[in-house]
Amino acid sequence: MPEITAEDFNRILEEEIPFAHEVGMRADAIGEGTAVLRMPASDRQLRPGGTVSGPAMMALADAAMYAALLGRIGPVKLAVTTSFNANFLHRPEPADLIAEASVLKLGKRLAVIEVTVRSDGFDAAVAHMTGTYSIPPQG
Repeated sequence: MPEITAEDFNRILEEEIPFAHEVGMRADAIGEGTAVLRMPASDRQLRPGGTVSGPAMMALADAAMYAALLGRIGPVKLAVTTSFNANFLHRPEPADLIAEASVLKLGKRLAVIEVTVRSDGFDAAVAHMTGTYSIPPQG
């Protein structure tokens, strides 16, 4: 059973991560150490040439990492990204972007998380990201 629901995380996006909320990011599902987030297709995220910008995909992936982590440890607001690696694989299709995140390793103070980003309705990954989150001491 996840420690936080998609509804709970969407409230966090709205109240504490205004940029994510402004671009329409939302959690579709959160499991115990997994998350699926969506960012609607929008001209705001396009760069010259009509492709979604790397920073927009990275923001979606980082939010998905946070959601997957909170699905495992609960609402720890001060868990923060300490490293982030992005591999852009293919040009995204003109559709919503879907980020699927999974916690690979969870320790007392660090978590390693991976994310695959796809265009909604397409199987091919457009980006693969990995990151490390720092978890503050509890108590």
